[in-house]
Amino acid sequence: MRMPNLAVNICGVQFKNPIIAASGTFGFGREFSNYIDINRIGGITVTGITLQPKVGNPPPRIAETPSGILNSVGLQNPGVDYFLEVELPRLLTYDTGIIVNINGTTIDEYCKIAEKLSKYPIDLIELNISCPNVKEGGLAFGAHPDMVYEVTKAVKKSSTQPLVVKLTPNTSDIKETAKAAAEAGCNGLSLINTLIGMAIDINRRKPILANITGGLSGPAIKPVALRMVWEVKNTVDIPIIGMGGAMKGTDVVEFLLAGATGVGVGTANLVSPTACIDILEELTAYMIKNDIEDIDELIGTLKI
Repeated sequence: MRMPNLAVNICGVQFKNPIIAASGTFGFGREFSNYIDINRIGGITVTGITLQPKVGNPPPRIAETPSGILNSVGLQNPGVDYFLEVELPRLLTYDTGIIVNINGTTIDEYCKIAEKLSKYPIDLIELNISCPNVKEGGLAFGAHPDMVYEVTKAVKKSSTQPLVVKLTPNTSDIKETAKAAAEAGCNGLSLINTLIGMAIDINRRKPILANITGGLSGPAIKPVALRMVWEVKNTVDIPIIGMGGAMKGTDVVEFLLAGATGVGVGTANLVSPTACIDILEELTAYMIKNDIEDIDELIGTLKI
């Protein structure tokens, strides 16, 4: 069998394959370029960008847990202006899709970042709505459909690139927030973001993380992520980038079957810097073994 076609179209943008380095674990790709050929992966979602630089939360801010990790990094990043001036030009030398994850504490902040990005050749904007809305008492934007609709609609007006909304699982019904984002005009969705959790040091009788709670990622959350991708795919008719515990090529196959068009690889990058390429090769081997000539033969074909 000849090499299968792995190309996917996400929100009108062509990606050479569905493997996308997820935001927060791949930085801006600098360190990983020493270990892998970044040109081979479908895309990079850069670490979350804010309007102004952020130093993040105090340490400890990473804690290993059974089948996963907790993080409370706190969106440490150099700010949007530095990203556009220093990091983006280097990223654009790679033959891979560029997705920029944006974060804000007010709708105005989100819109200002989107306006700055609109002048540059970025493929997709990923709107992280797990951030606290300071004008609403710190409640996360993604926690309620009305807030999801409001922030999505405003950012969509400010952006020229296709807008992908990243949904939080920390809500009563992710189908409702997905519908709100779609009704507000987003082009696609990515899910899931991390689940809120905590870890305790029984000798010190204190939380391990300085921030007390953090976001749980890794294999532990994959069943939740798969269920939510499947639910959302059966609720709205827009592309989905699935993520949450994809560590192997077969995990990617599961996300594709559930309805995802692209798959974010996050925690796996912290386990092995070659994870994205390893997963890509495992996915390709699976397709060859099973005589699957085109990736579209997998996407959304789960039998119920």
